[in-house]
Amino acid sequence: MFVAIGNTPRDYAWGSTSAIAEFRGVAPSGGPEAELWLGAHAGSPARILGAASVGEPDLAAWIAADPATALGPELAEHGARLPFLLKLLAAAEPLSLQAHPTPEQARAGFAREEAEGVPVTAYDRNYRDQFHKPELVVAVSERFEALSGFRPLDEVAGVLQVLRDADAASEQPEPGALELLAARLGGADPLRDTVEWLLRDGRGGDTGEASWVTQRVTDLAASDVARRSPYAPSFETVGALAEVYPGDPGVVISLLLNRVTLQRGEALFLAAGNIHAYLAGLGIELMAASDNVLRGGLTPKHIDVTELLDVLDFTPIAPPRLPPAEVSAGVVAFRPDVPDFVLYQAEPGTGAARVRLDGPAIVLIEGPGVELRGATDGDAVTVARGDSVYVTPDEGELEITGPGIAWIATTGSLAASA
Repeated sequence: MFVAIGNTPRDYAWGSTSAIAEFRGVAPSGGPEAELWLGAHAGSPARILGAASVGEPDLAAWIAADPATALGPELAEHGARLPFLLKLLAAAEPLSLQAHPTPEQARAGFAREEAEGVPVTAYDRNYRDQFHKPELVVAVSERFEALSGFRPLDEVAGVLQVLRDADAASEQPEPGALELLAARLGGADPLRDTVEWLLRDGRGGDTGEASWVTQRVTDLAASDVARRSPYAPSFETVGALAEVYPGDPGVVISLLLNRVTLQRGEALFLAAGNIHAYLAGLGIELMAASDNVLRGGLTPKHIDVTELLDVLDFTPIAPPRLPPAEVSAGVVAFRPDVPDFVLYQAEPGTGAARVRLDGPAIVLIEGPGVELRGATDGDAVTVARGDSVYVTPDEGELEITGPGIAWIATTGSLAASA
Protein backbone atom coordinates (compact mmCIF):
# COMPACT_ATOMS: atom_id res chain seq x y z
CA MET A 1 0.00 0.00 0.00
CA PHE A 2 1.21 3.48 -0.89
CA VAL A 3 -0.09 6.31 1.33
CA ALA A 4 0.67 9.93 0.48
CA ILE A 5 2.01 11.88 3.46
CA GLY A 6 3.16 15.44 4.10
CA ASN A 7 3.97 17.93 6.81
CA THR A 8 4.62 21.59 7.54
CA PRO A 9 8.29 22.58 7.97
CA ARG A 10 9.22 23.49 11.53
CA ASP A 11 10.17 27.14 11.91
CA TYR A 12 13.20 26.97 14.22
CA ALA A 13 15.14 30.23 14.10
CA TRP A 14 18.28 28.63 12.63
CA GLY A 15 16.43 27.39 9.55
CA SER A 16 16.91 28.54 5.97
CA THR A 17 14.21 30.74 4.43
CA SER A 18 14.55 29.11 1.00
CA ALA A 19 16.29 25.71 0.89
CA ILE A 20 13.40 23.43 1.87
CA ALA A 21 10.96 25.33 -0.33
CA GLU A 22 13.32 25.03 -3.30
CA PHE A 23 13.71 21.30 -2.70
CA ARG A 24 9.93 20.89 -2.60
CA GLY A 25 9.28 23.19 -5.55
CA VAL A 26 6.93 25.45 -3.60
CA ALA A 27 6.88 29.12 -2.63
CA PRO A 28 8.82 29.99 0.56
CA SER A 29 6.72 30.67 3.64
CA GLY A 30 8.52 33.93 4.35
CA GLY A 31 10.03 32.68 7.60
CA PRO A 32 12.70 30.16 8.57
CA GLU A 33 12.04 26.56 7.55
CA ALA A 34 14.40 24.32 9.49
CA GLU A 35 13.12 20.74 9.40
CA LEU A 36 10.48 18.78 7.55
CA TRP A 37 9.55 15.74 9.66
CA LEU A 38 8.37 12.60 7.89
CA GLY A 39 7.51 9.91 10.37
CA ALA A 40 5.26 9.04 13.28
CA HIS A 41 7.11 10.90 16.05
CA ALA A 42 4.64 12.52 18.44
CA GLY A 43 6.40 15.86 18.11
CA SER A 44 5.20 16.30 14.53
CA PRO A 45 3.64 13.20 12.96
CA ALA A 46 3.30 13.30 9.18
CA ARG A 47 -0.20 14.06 7.94
CA ILE A 48 -1.94 11.51 5.77
CA LEU A 49 -3.04 13.21 2.57
CA GLY A 50 -6.42 11.82 1.65
CA ALA A 51 -6.98 10.44 5.14
CA ALA A 52 -10.01 8.48 3.97
CA SER A 53 -7.61 5.93 2.47
CA VAL A 54 -6.78 4.62 5.95
CA GLY A 55 -9.33 6.42 8.10
CA GLU A 56 -6.81 8.31 10.25
CA PRO A 57 -5.48 11.89 10.08
CA ASP A 58 -1.78 11.21 10.59
CA LEU A 59 0.81 8.47 10.54
CA ALA A 60 1.02 8.08 14.32
CA ALA A 61 -2.74 7.64 14.64
CA TRP A 62 -2.84 5.09 11.83
CA ILE A 63 -0.01 3.04 13.32
CA ALA A 64 -1.75 3.07 16.70
CA ALA A 65 -5.05 1.99 15.13
CA ASP A 66 -3.72 -0.66 12.74
CA PRO A 67 -0.10 -1.56 13.50
CA ALA A 68 -0.24 -4.90 11.68
CA THR A 69 -1.02 -3.21 8.36
CA ALA A 70 1.08 -0.08 8.81
CA LEU A 71 4.17 -1.71 10.30
CA GLY A 72 3.91 -5.39 9.46
CA PRO A 73 3.66 -8.26 11.95
CA GLU A 74 7.25 -8.13 13.26
CA LEU A 75 7.26 -4.48 14.29
CA ALA A 76 3.63 -4.69 15.42
CA GLU A 77 4.67 -7.35 17.93
CA HIS A 78 7.79 -5.50 19.08
CA GLY A 79 6.54 -2.17 20.41
CA ALA A 80 4.18 -1.18 17.59
CA ARG A 81 6.23 1.92 16.69
CA LEU A 82 7.99 3.17 13.61
CA PRO A 83 11.64 3.00 14.69
CA PHE A 84 12.96 5.76 12.42
CA LEU A 85 12.29 9.41 11.59
CA LEU A 86 13.18 10.94 8.22
CA LYS A 87 13.88 14.67 8.05
CA LEU A 88 14.80 17.26 5.48
CA LEU A 89 17.05 19.68 7.38
CA ALA A 90 18.13 23.15 6.24
CA ALA A 91 20.54 25.09 8.46
CA ALA A 92 21.28 28.76 7.80
CA GLU A 93 22.81 29.20 11.28
CA PRO A 94 24.56 26.73 13.61
CA LEU A 95 22.56 24.26 15.65
CA SER A 96 23.46 23.54 19.27
CA LEU A 97 26.33 21.28 20.28
CA GLN A 98 24.66 18.03 21.30
CA ALA A 99 24.97 14.31 21.85
CA HIS A 100 22.57 11.39 22.22
CA PRO A 101 22.50 8.44 24.65
CA THR A 102 22.97 4.72 24.19
CA PRO A 103 19.85 2.53 24.52
CA GLU A 104 20.89 1.63 28.07
CA GLN A 105 21.46 5.26 29.05
CA ALA A 106 18.13 6.27 27.54
CA ARG A 107 16.18 3.60 29.40
CA ALA A 108 17.89 4.36 32.71
CA GLY A 109 17.59 8.13 32.32
CA PHE A 110 13.93 7.98 31.33
CA ALA A 111 13.08 5.70 34.26
CA ARG A 112 14.97 7.94 36.68
CA GLU A 113 13.21 11.13 35.61
CA GLU A 114 9.85 9.37 35.60
CA ALA A 115 10.48 8.22 39.18
CA GLU A 116 11.49 11.77 40.14
CA GLY A 117 8.22 13.10 38.71
CA VAL A 118 9.84 15.44 36.16
CA PRO A 119 7.17 16.29 33.56
CA VAL A 120 8.05 15.01 30.08
CA THR A 121 7.59 18.53 28.71
CA ALA A 122 9.67 20.23 31.42
CA TYR A 123 12.41 22.64 30.35
CA ASP A 124 15.04 20.70 32.29
CA ARG A 125 13.94 17.22 31.23
CA ASN A 126 16.81 15.26 29.63
CA TYR A 127 15.06 12.05 28.57
CA ARG A 128 11.67 12.50 26.92
CA ASP A 129 11.46 8.84 25.89
CA GLN A 130 13.36 5.61 26.49
CA PHE A 131 15.02 5.23 23.10
CA HIS A 132 18.45 5.95 21.66
CA LYS A 133 18.92 8.43 18.81
CA PRO A 134 21.71 7.57 16.38
CA GLU A 135 21.68 9.85 13.34
CA LEU A 136 22.69 9.78 9.70
CA VAL A 137 22.96 12.92 7.58
CA VAL A 138 23.60 13.03 3.82
CA ALA A 139 24.46 16.30 2.08
CA VAL A 140 21.93 17.42 -0.51
CA SER A 141 23.35 20.90 -1.02
CA GLU A 142 26.72 21.16 -2.74
CA ARG A 143 28.34 21.61 0.69
CA PHE A 144 27.11 20.71 4.15
CA GLU A 145 29.13 21.99 7.12
CA ALA A 146 29.33 20.30 10.51
CA LEU A 147 31.28 19.60 13.67
CA SER A 148 31.45 15.94 14.66
CA GLY A 149 33.42 14.05 17.29
CA PHE A 150 36.55 14.98 19.22
CA ARG A 151 39.54 15.49 16.96
CA PRO A 152 42.86 13.66 17.53
CA LEU A 153 44.90 15.08 20.39
CA ASP A 154 47.84 16.00 18.16
CA GLU A 155 45.48 18.26 16.21
CA VAL A 156 44.25 19.82 19.47
CA ALA A 157 47.89 20.50 20.37
CA GLY A 158 48.39 22.07 16.95
CA VAL A 159 45.38 24.34 17.43
CA LEU A 160 46.68 25.44 20.82
CA GLN A 161 50.10 26.24 19.36
CA VAL A 162 48.56 28.41 16.65
CA LEU A 163 46.65 30.31 19.34
CA ARG A 164 49.89 30.83 21.28
CA ASP A 165 51.66 32.08 18.15
CA ALA A 166 48.76 34.44 17.41
CA ASP A 167 48.80 35.75 20.98
CA ALA A 168 52.57 36.36 20.87
CA ALA A 169 52.17 38.29 17.60
CA SER A 170 49.33 40.45 18.93
CA GLU A 171 49.72 44.04 20.10
CA GLN A 172 48.71 43.14 23.65
CA PRO A 173 49.54 39.49 24.41
CA GLU A 174 47.50 37.74 27.09
CA PRO A 175 49.30 34.40 27.48
CA GLY A 176 47.63 33.75 30.80
CA ALA A 177 44.32 32.94 29.12
CA LEU A 178 45.90 30.28 26.95
CA GLU A 179 47.84 28.85 29.88
CA LEU A 180 44.53 28.26 31.63
CA LEU A 181 43.33 26.32 28.61
CA ALA A 182 46.63 24.48 28.27
CA ALA A 183 46.48 23.41 31.92
CA ARG A 184 43.22 21.54 31.33
CA LEU A 185 44.43 20.07 28.06
CA GLY A 186 47.57 18.81 29.81
CA GLY A 187 45.70 16.76 32.39
CA ALA A 188 45.10 13.02 32.65
CA ASP A 189 41.73 13.23 30.88
CA PRO A 190 42.28 16.33 28.74
CA LEU A 191 39.12 16.48 26.65
CA ARG A 192 36.71 15.68 29.47
CA ASP A 193 38.51 18.03 31.88
CA THR A 194 38.48 20.89 29.38
CA VAL A 195 34.84 20.49 28.38
CA GLU A 196 33.68 20.24 31.99
CA TRP A 197 35.68 23.32 33.02
CA LEU A 198 34.44 25.39 30.07
CA LEU A 199 30.79 24.47 30.65
CA ARG A 200 30.76 24.81 34.43
CA ASP A 201 32.88 27.95 34.68
CA GLY A 202 31.99 29.60 31.41
CA ARG A 203 28.22 29.77 31.74
CA GLY A 204 28.10 31.87 34.88
CA GLY A 205 28.57 35.26 33.25
CA ASP A 206 31.61 37.13 31.99
CA THR A 207 33.69 37.11 35.18
CA GLY A 208 35.00 33.54 35.24
CA GLU A 209 38.33 32.31 33.93
CA ALA A 210 36.65 30.27 31.20
CA SER A 211 34.85 33.39 30.00
CA TRP A 212 38.19 35.15 29.68
CA VAL A 213 39.52 32.20 27.67
CA THR A 214 36.46 32.23 25.40
CA GLN A 215 36.85 35.92 24.64
CA ARG A 216 40.59 35.63 24.05
CA VAL A 217 40.22 32.61 21.76
CA THR A 218 37.50 34.44 19.83
CA ASP A 219 39.78 37.44 19.33
CA LEU A 220 42.78 35.34 18.29
CA ALA A 221 40.73 33.27 15.85
CA ALA A 222 40.31 36.38 13.71
CA SER A 223 44.06 37.01 13.51
CA ASP A 224 46.15 36.60 10.37
CA VAL A 225 48.19 33.90 12.13
CA ALA A 226 45.07 31.80 12.73
CA ARG A 227 43.56 32.44 9.30
CA ARG A 228 46.77 31.32 7.56
CA SER A 229 47.21 28.17 9.65
CA PRO A 230 46.32 24.59 8.69
CA TYR A 231 43.32 24.96 11.04
CA ALA A 232 41.88 28.02 9.29
CA PRO A 233 38.41 26.42 8.77
CA SER A 234 38.16 25.76 12.51
CA PHE A 235 39.14 29.32 13.36
CA GLU A 236 36.68 30.70 10.82
CA THR A 237 34.02 28.58 12.54
CA VAL A 238 34.94 30.15 15.88
CA GLY A 239 34.20 33.56 14.41
CA ALA A 240 30.89 32.44 12.92
CA LEU A 241 29.77 30.83 16.17
CA ALA A 242 30.79 33.84 18.25
CA GLU A 243 28.66 36.12 16.09
CA VAL A 244 25.56 34.09 16.95
CA TYR A 245 26.51 33.00 20.50
CA PRO A 246 29.01 35.58 21.84
CA GLY A 247 30.75 34.41 24.98
CA ASP A 248 29.34 30.88 24.80
CA PRO A 249 31.92 28.25 25.90
CA GLY A 250 30.81 26.11 22.97
CA VAL A 251 32.84 28.51 20.81
CA VAL A 252 36.03 27.13 22.38
CA ILE A 253 34.74 23.56 22.49
CA SER A 254 34.34 23.72 18.71
CA LEU A 255 38.14 23.82 18.39
CA LEU A 256 38.33 20.42 20.07
CA LEU A 257 36.06 18.89 17.42
CA ASN A 258 36.46 17.67 13.87
CA ARG A 259 35.48 20.35 11.37
CA VAL A 260 33.77 18.54 8.50
CA THR A 261 32.70 19.64 5.04
CA LEU A 262 30.49 17.17 3.20
CA GLN A 263 30.16 17.39 -0.55
CA ARG A 264 26.81 16.50 -2.08
CA GLY A 265 26.10 12.80 -1.57
CA GLU A 266 28.56 12.37 1.30
CA ALA A 267 27.35 11.29 4.73
CA LEU A 268 28.13 11.31 8.44
CA PHE A 269 26.88 8.74 10.94
CA LEU A 270 26.61 10.04 14.49
CA ALA A 271 26.62 7.19 16.98
CA ALA A 272 25.71 7.50 20.65
CA GLY A 273 28.00 9.84 22.55
CA ASN A 274 29.21 11.71 19.45
CA ILE A 275 29.24 15.45 20.12
CA HIS A 276 28.18 17.31 17.01
CA ALA A 277 26.58 20.40 15.54
CA TYR A 278 25.33 21.12 12.05
CA LEU A 279 26.53 24.50 10.84
CA ALA A 280 25.10 25.15 7.38
CA GLY A 281 23.54 23.36 4.43
CA LEU A 282 20.66 21.19 3.28
CA GLY A 283 20.68 17.52 4.18
CA ILE A 284 18.62 14.37 4.38
CA GLU A 285 18.65 13.29 8.03
CA LEU A 286 17.57 9.85 9.18
CA MET A 287 17.53 8.89 12.84
CA ALA A 288 16.02 6.61 15.39
CA ALA A 289 12.63 7.95 16.46
CA SER A 290 13.60 9.66 19.71
CA ASP A 291 13.75 13.14 21.20
CA ASN A 292 16.61 12.54 23.64
CA VAL A 293 19.12 15.38 23.24
CA LEU A 294 21.88 16.33 25.69
CA ARG A 295 23.12 19.82 24.79
CA GLY A 296 26.61 21.16 25.31
CA GLY A 297 26.63 24.78 24.21
CA LEU A 298 25.60 27.17 21.43
CA THR A 299 22.07 27.28 22.76
CA PRO A 300 19.85 29.11 25.24
CA LYS A 301 18.25 25.77 26.10
CA HIS A 302 18.87 23.62 29.15
CA ILE A 303 22.36 22.13 29.61
CA ASP A 304 22.82 19.40 32.22
CA VAL A 305 26.61 19.27 32.43
CA THR A 306 26.76 16.19 34.64
CA GLU A 307 24.47 14.12 32.41
CA LEU A 308 26.18 15.35 29.25
CA LEU A 309 29.58 14.28 30.58
CA ASP A 310 28.20 10.81 31.31
CA VAL A 311 26.83 10.50 27.76
CA LEU A 312 29.74 11.95 25.79
CA ASP A 313 32.32 9.68 24.22
CA PHE A 314 35.63 11.52 24.62
CA THR A 315 37.61 9.11 22.46
CA PRO A 316 39.29 11.10 19.67
CA ILE A 317 38.16 9.95 16.23
CA ALA A 318 38.46 10.83 12.58
CA PRO A 319 35.33 12.42 11.12
CA PRO A 320 32.72 9.60 11.16
CA ARG A 321 31.99 9.51 7.45
CA LEU A 322 29.75 6.73 6.17
CA PRO A 323 30.47 5.88 2.53
CA PRO A 324 27.54 4.57 0.48
CA ALA A 325 27.51 0.98 -0.75
CA GLU A 326 26.37 0.23 -4.28
CA VAL A 327 23.37 -2.10 -4.13
CA SER A 328 22.32 -2.35 -7.76
CA ALA A 329 22.10 -0.22 -10.88
CA GLY A 330 21.18 3.31 -9.82
CA VAL A 331 20.92 2.45 -6.10
CA VAL A 332 23.30 3.08 -3.21
CA ALA A 333 22.69 2.40 0.47
CA PHE A 334 23.82 4.26 3.59
CA ARG A 335 23.72 1.43 6.09
CA PRO A 336 25.02 2.18 9.60
CA ASP A 337 25.50 -0.53 12.18
CA VAL A 338 22.12 -0.06 13.85
CA PRO A 339 18.87 -1.99 13.28
CA ASP A 340 16.63 1.08 13.31
CA PHE A 341 17.15 2.36 9.79
CA VAL A 342 18.87 2.30 6.42
CA LEU A 343 18.74 4.99 3.73
CA TYR A 344 18.69 4.26 0.00
CA GLN A 345 19.32 6.77 -2.75
CA ALA A 346 17.72 5.54 -5.98
CA GLU A 347 18.42 7.40 -9.22
CA PRO A 348 17.02 5.22 -12.02
CA GLY A 349 17.82 7.45 -14.98
CA THR A 350 16.62 5.81 -18.20
CA GLY A 351 16.16 2.38 -16.61
CA ALA A 352 14.50 1.04 -13.49
CA ALA A 353 15.95 0.90 -9.99
CA ARG A 354 14.91 -1.69 -7.43
CA VAL A 355 15.08 -1.64 -3.65
CA ARG A 356 14.13 -4.56 -1.41
CA LEU A 357 12.31 -3.59 1.78
CA ASP A 358 12.72 -5.34 5.13
CA GLY A 359 9.99 -3.25 6.73
CA PRO A 360 7.89 -0.11 6.24
CA ALA A 361 9.43 2.73 4.25
CA ILE A 362 9.10 6.44 3.59
CA VAL A 363 10.02 7.77 0.15
CA LEU A 364 10.91 11.43 -0.44
CA ILE A 365 11.41 12.67 -4.00
CA GLU A 366 14.13 15.08 -5.09
CA GLY A 367 14.00 16.73 -8.50
CA PRO A 368 11.56 15.56 -11.19
CA GLY A 369 8.94 13.02 -10.17
CA VAL A 370 9.24 9.24 -10.26
CA GLU A 371 6.89 6.28 -10.50
CA LEU A 372 6.83 3.66 -7.76
CA ARG A 373 5.61 0.12 -8.17
CA GLY A 374 5.50 -2.48 -5.41
CA ALA A 375 5.00 -6.22 -5.24
CA THR A 376 1.32 -6.08 -4.28
CA ASP A 377 0.13 -2.77 -5.80
CA GLY A 378 -0.32 -3.54 -9.46
CA ASP A 379 -0.56 0.08 -10.58
CA ALA A 380 2.36 2.47 -10.51
CA VAL A 381 2.09 5.49 -8.21
CA THR A 382 3.42 8.82 -9.46
CA VAL A 383 5.20 10.90 -6.81
CA ALA A 384 6.05 14.50 -7.74
CA ARG A 385 8.97 16.70 -6.77
CA GLY A 386 9.23 17.23 -3.02
CA ASP A 387 6.36 14.84 -2.25
CA SER A 388 6.53 11.78 -0.03
CA VAL A 389 4.73 8.48 0.45
CA TYR A 390 4.56 5.86 3.16
CA VAL A 391 5.01 2.30 1.94
CA THR A 392 3.65 -0.63 3.92
CA PRO A 393 6.04 -3.59 4.28
CA ASP A 394 3.85 -6.00 2.33
CA GLU A 395 5.09 -4.33 -0.87
CA GLY A 396 8.37 -6.17 -0.33
CA GLU A 397 10.26 -4.49 -3.16
CA LEU A 398 10.07 -1.13 -4.87
CA GLU A 399 10.63 -0.53 -8.55
CA ILE A 400 11.49 3.11 -9.25
CA THR A 401 11.38 4.66 -12.71
CA GLY A 402 11.62 8.24 -13.93
CA PRO A 403 14.07 11.14 -13.99
CA GLY A 404 14.01 12.05 -10.28
CA ILE A 405 15.82 10.79 -7.18
CA ALA A 406 14.04 8.71 -4.54
CA TRP A 407 15.37 8.89 -0.99
CA ILE A 408 14.03 5.77 0.72
CA ALA A 409 14.13 5.37 4.49
CA THR A 410 13.33 1.96 5.89
CA THR A 411 14.24 -0.33 8.75
CA GLY A 412 17.48 -2.26 8.90
CA SER A 413 17.58 -6.00 8.40
CA LEU A 414 17.04 -6.52 12.15
CA ALA A 415 13.67 -4.75 12.16
CA ALA A 416 12.23 -6.91 14.89
CA SER A 417 14.87 -5.81 17.40
CA ALA A 418 14.36 -2.08 16.83
